[in-house]
Amino acid sequence: MKTSAADTPPRKRVIVLIAAGLSVLLLAGIGVYGLIQGPRTGPPPDNSEADGPAATAAPEDGTQTPGRIVPVERSSDPETFARNVATAVFAWDTGAGFMPLDYTAVVMEVADPTGTEQAGLANDLAAYLPVREAWVDLRQYATTQHLEITDAFVPEAWATAQAQAQPGQITEGTTAITIEGVRYRAGVWNEKPVASEHEVAFTVFVICEPAYDTCHLLRLSELDNPLR
Repeated sequence: MKTSAADTPPRKRVIVLIAAGLSVLLLAGIGVYGLIQGPRTGPPPDNSEADGPAATAAPEDGTQTPGRIVPVERSSDPETFARNVATAVFAWDTGAGFMPLDYTAVVMEVADPTGTEQAGLANDLAAYLPVREAWVDLRQYATTQHLEITDAFVPEAWATAQAQAQPGQITEGTTAITIEGVRYRAGVWNEKPVASEHEVAFTVFVICEPAYDTCHLLRLSELDNPLR
């Protein structure tokens, strides 16, 4: 893996570009609210579904033993890796014996190994998962979630950012991939299976070759506020 000072460009990421050239990006009309302002600290808007008929009463016949959360599949292709990350972020099962931080830890395993963006990424992920209290409520209904990706593309706003960046502001190999898809939730309510679906969109910021032999995750945009 190319991590030495000689092989790796300076660790100036897209976040540095936004911080240093914010006025330029705003003039360009790039929708990066999630990265500028930071992710939401509260639960996602539809967490309230957990309290209604979108979830289920779990059986009272014992505690399920945790198995293993599927790790994020690595790839050297930016789009493939972004799709793998998106799938992992939205895939969870409240009845599997894990908590939100367990799912966060799995995604963090593919984060930028320099650690530059890891604190910000952890906050980003927290906005995509139910808070602990909501998770406990969802567990009563054996709620599960997964994502069906309908499109993945490099947004035009990213090309604009690259064109406006000064040399060295964006590390070579850094890419933004906007993901569009449908988030599905399923559970049991009054002993009957129920389900809900909701269209979502967000941007995954990754860094791949030539900085690293395989892609790593930098940040996530605010949910439903992607780069276009």
